[in-house]
Amino acid sequence: MVRAALRVLGFELKGLASIGLWIVRRRHGVPAGAIAVTYAKEQAFTLWLMLFAMAVETVVVDLLLVATGVPDWIRFTVLIADVYGLLFGVMLAAASCTRPHVVTADEVRIRYAAYFDVRVPRDRIAAVRVSRNDNESQMVSVKDGRLRVAVASRTNVTIELTEPVAFVRPLGSRAEASVISFFADDPKALANALASMEGTSV
Repeated sequence: MVRAALRVLGFELKGLASIGLWIVRRRHGVPAGAIAVTYAKEQAFTLWLMLFAMAVETVVVDLLLVATGVPDWIRFTVLIADVYGLLFGVMLAAASCTRPHVVTADEVRIRYAAYFDVRVPRDRIAAVRVSRNDNESQMVSVKDGRLRVAVASRTNVTIELTEPVAFVRPLGSRAEASVISFFADDPKALANALASMEGTSV
């Protein structure tokens, strides 16, 4: 429980840092010569629509609480919760944009905002294929040695490994996977970049 709480706190701090990176138009963990692969476009419209609705709701609810004479401590508690919800949405948007997948000469780094990060050595990649699935039920899931990192319930790239890679799940537990499915805004370009190494097939 303590470990999970500390990881959640870490997510919050990374999310706040991502807002700063977003403002100055910088990306996290993209070294010189690396290929940054975005994945945020798929969720952008829904996320911004949700944030707009939450902002309107925050104002409307606060006005209703003032009009009905609700005690200030209740009003401010609700207001803080609503503002935090808005901040969380902005942190998610910022982290998704500033923490893309990254392809380098040595590895491919698969991420989702501030919540998940796995590094896959390129020499372990046996095959890459574009493989779309629109019915993922979780952001990060692991079953039978297969890792799925979904965006808006979708994955569209699958990589098969010669041996498993270890990673840490969002709340701290550890797992391994020999097949990884994830989402990229341009899956064909990513697959071609990954398949450019010798011995990897598409």
